[in-house]
Amino acid sequence: MHSALFKGETMKKGLLGYYNYTVVLTYLGMLSAFVGILMVINKDFAAAIVCLMVAGVCDMFDGMVAATKERDEREKRFGIQIDSLSDLISFGVFPALFVYTFLEYTTAAGFIASFYVLAALIRLAYFNVLEEERQQKTTERRKVYLGLPVTTIALMLPAVHIAFDCDVFKNKMVYLVLLTFVMVGFVSPFEIKKPNALGKIGMVILGILEVLGVLFLMGWDSV
Repeated sequence: MHSALFKGETMKKGLLGYYNYTVVLTYLGMLSAFVGILMVINKDFAAAIVCLMVAGVCDMFDGMVAATKERDEREKRFGIQIDSLSDLISFGVFPALFVYTFLEYTTAAGFIASFYVLAALIRLAYFNVLEEERQQKTTERRKVYLGLPVTTIALMLPAVHIAFDCDVFKNKMVYLVLLTFVMVGFVSPFEIKKPNALGKIGMVILGILEVLGVLFLMGWDSV
């Protein structure tokens, strides 16, 4: 078994992976997303929307938490990989399944949802490559994103869902338009400035308003 290890790699004692506080929010975000997937399967869409927003909040602050600890190279690389893998579940598979189920398993919904997940996968894998290269050159924090961040769906899908529930949108096709718009943004080569602390606070406030929208507009018994 030792011969199968890469040169310079040593056997890890204890569980594989890392379990310190720098990755707790990432793990919690993924778990929230998976609970949301279970809610989608049960067709409890309001509860699923809340789970999506909780996952978005966890992802928003996990990088800030990780930056408070001095990490070795392997921990940093693990952080990059685990964050993107979590994002693929939370903001790739989860929203796609939500839309596919909410639109009652139509062929069009399945087709667009499939390519939405593919676009999220490509964007996250490409981000990992760029981020590892960036961290080898500088210790500065990232200032811009290339392409639309996958976490954007955690704000946009709840907004569309609440608007549909309030009859702002009359046709469920708006969900497919949203997925199409977002997935194109995932793979488009434009730069978006990373939000500062004030911007993140604003997004949290918007998220809180959306949660209140779920509670008041869809009914307290919806969640």
